[in-house]
Amino acid sequence: MRITFGGTFQHHHHHRKYAVMSENIEIDNDGIEQVSLKQYAEKAYLDYSMYVILDRALPHVGDGLKPVQRRIVYAMSELGLKASSKYKKSARTVGDVIGKFHPHGDSAAYEAMVLMAQNFSYRYPLIDGQGNWGSPDDPKSFAAMRYTESRLTAYSEVLLGELGQGTVDWVPNFDGTMNEPSVLPAQVPNVLLNGTTGIAVGMATDIPPHNISEVVAATIHLLENPKSTVAELCEHVQAPDFPTDAEIITPREEILDMYQSGRGALRMRAVWEKEGSDVVVNALPYQVSGSRVLEQIAQQMQARKLPMVADLRDESDHENPTRLVIVPRSNRVDLDSLMSHLFASTDLERSYRINLNLIGIDGRPGVKGLDVLLKEWLKFRTETVRRRLEYRLERVERRLHILEGYLVAFLNIDEVIHIIRTEEKPKPALMKRFKITDAQAEAILELKLRNLAKLEEMNIRAEQKELEDERDSLKKTLGSAARLKTLIKNELKAVVEKFGDARRSPLVERDEAKAFSELELMTADPITVVMSEKGWIRAAKGHDIDPTSLSYKSGDAYKMSALGRSNQPTVILDSTGRAYTIPSHNLPSARGQGEPVTGRINPPSGASFEGLLMGPEETLCLLASDAGYGFVAKLGDLQTKNRAGKAAIKLPKGGKVLQPALIQKVAGAWVAAVSNEGRMLLFPLEELPQLPRGKGNKIISIPPARVQSRDEFVVAVQVLEETDALVIHSGKRHLTLKGQDLKHYRGERGRRGNKLPRGFQKVDEMKVES
Repeated sequence: MRITFGGTFQHHHHHRKYAVMSENIEIDNDGIEQVSLKQYAEKAYLDYSMYVILDRALPHVGDGLKPVQRRIVYAMSELGLKASSKYKKSARTVGDVIGKFHPHGDSAAYEAMVLMAQNFSYRYPLIDGQGNWGSPDDPKSFAAMRYTESRLTAYSEVLLGELGQGTVDWVPNFDGTMNEPSVLPAQVPNVLLNGTTGIAVGMATDIPPHNISEVVAATIHLLENPKSTVAELCEHVQAPDFPTDAEIITPREEILDMYQSGRGALRMRAVWEKEGSDVVVNALPYQVSGSRVLEQIAQQMQARKLPMVADLRDESDHENPTRLVIVPRSNRVDLDSLMSHLFASTDLERSYRINLNLIGIDGRPGVKGLDVLLKEWLKFRTETVRRRLEYRLERVERRLHILEGYLVAFLNIDEVIHIIRTEEKPKPALMKRFKITDAQAEAILELKLRNLAKLEEMNIRAEQKELEDERDSLKKTLGSAARLKTLIKNELKAVVEKFGDARRSPLVERDEAKAFSELELMTADPITVVMSEKGWIRAAKGHDIDPTSLSYKSGDAYKMSALGRSNQPTVILDSTGRAYTIPSHNLPSARGQGEPVTGRINPPSGASFEGLLMGPEETLCLLASDAGYGFVAKLGDLQTKNRAGKAAIKLPKGGKVLQPALIQKVAGAWVAAVSNEGRMLLFPLEELPQLPRGKGNKIISIPPARVQSRDEFVVAVQVLEETDALVIHSGKRHLTLKGQDLKHYRGERGRRGNKLPRGFQKVDEMKVES
């Protein structure tokens, strides 16, 4: 091929099977055609893609096979490898396939053959193999074709049984020396039964396997009620049915949608049971390898993602093809949530794409819903049966014609013998004398002498009677659509009678699998989170440490601390009233000086940190500003994933955030608030509202102007139970008030409160002692 300067290709005319474009071709005097490069590339690519779609990757609706599979099955039947014959080396079949019908690589043909023999890949295998044909763990571990032997299964008869009966069109093979069937006369919708996957050009197919009893029941229903909807057909076809006992967990509505549109997805989940305290997995999803699943679990164990699993074992053997044992650390491990995590994070649960794309009876590829697909198959089947009956009728009539000739000869046997002995050309003489046709005369001349015995006439008349009955019955069936329908229906039932079996993949409704979050995998160790004046944060193990005794950078000092557990987040309040959340499990250790908390959150510039809280989400706390307003908040409402935090306390003009107080329980609790002028007020906590955020209600009365000028403000708030004592620190002295002493300070919410004793009116700190 040459490129000329016009940007065109030149090449000699040659015939292509898939001619797509032939216009605008100029042929010059030398018989060389000129084609523009664009046109040539377009045509070449289109031809190629049509070839891949029609002759390689997609199955035909009639027999559900791709060309390579059809050729393997046909070549094996030609080699006489029926289910009842002896096994023969697979290499003989592959040699025949690639030498006679399929001019491609031997390994590709053998791999296609292996797939049809694997009972864990095919729901109804077409090939019966002897030797190593791979295992569910590693389907590609099969032995070479020079070692394995094979023959067809009994089920393959469903595809091949009617082949020699004029049922399908025959086409020349690749070199034109012999013919091959263009499609096999399948007696059931094999395209759904064994499923297939294929990648063509610009399209793919993923058809899952199904149960023969279900599919045939739906086909018969459609035959009797041609207007059936997909929903009615799905009364029979529950879902795909894989050659594994794993569960199909896709909801029914999604399965219906999938059959309606021909596209969708399906989820399968492994089946497990409790044995003692161990988990035993005894069925894996379709095409999932047990060893791969064990690798995935082991990887998580090494990465410390599965602290609750102690050991893994693969106990699969011939009796139990799948038996994976997962041993938990203790009998306190929640097996359901462990398995839910494994379903979410390993191949123990798997999703399958479904795309019912196949070549229809019009020879075009397309995605078809269940109803369209079965309708097309029934059309194909009806045509196949009609052709079979017509072929048989023609054979019967030909034989009856010859039998008539035989009877003429028997009735005039002596004259016939005389003509044969005396005439030079006995055939025309016989035809003239007895008014018989060429075929009849030829048959008479071919008669053996032993067939002239007396009893032969009886045999001929008996055969004639039998064939005439058969002829009438065939004509009746061909002449009546209802009879043809009944015949097809009975033949479908007969196939199910022989090959039908129970569903293998159960349909089960399950909750969605959830993987463990980082928090759930952590242990809940007690910790004390400590914050310094300058905003450096760290976490010490345990609750009995004295945070003031830790070492601080020069110019820095202890500010506040909170007690909690490592799996609880730390909530920080800043001076603008915003709340921030940081995970506690990865805070720096208190053995060092910590790190600036601004590395983990983004507070507004100039803000300082005023509050530190820890505990379960439902923990309640009292949030207050020193302007004397506050409310009860739930810790969960203050949590946020946002680095910039979320608004929590709305500050009145001039007000500042106070360190929040934790609440054990609301009922019977009291709020104590003390101002810088030494006034203290106690009132029931129930009088404050619970809010997610806001300014809150008045706790103690302070005139707003005095807050703005910072003359008067709240120093501290606390929450205490009826039996608790309140300790007031003033300089080096402290005062403990309890029971009767506190009654003096009780009042309604929002009052001015009563003055503390002299010497304790300048309050530095207020603590609760139980």
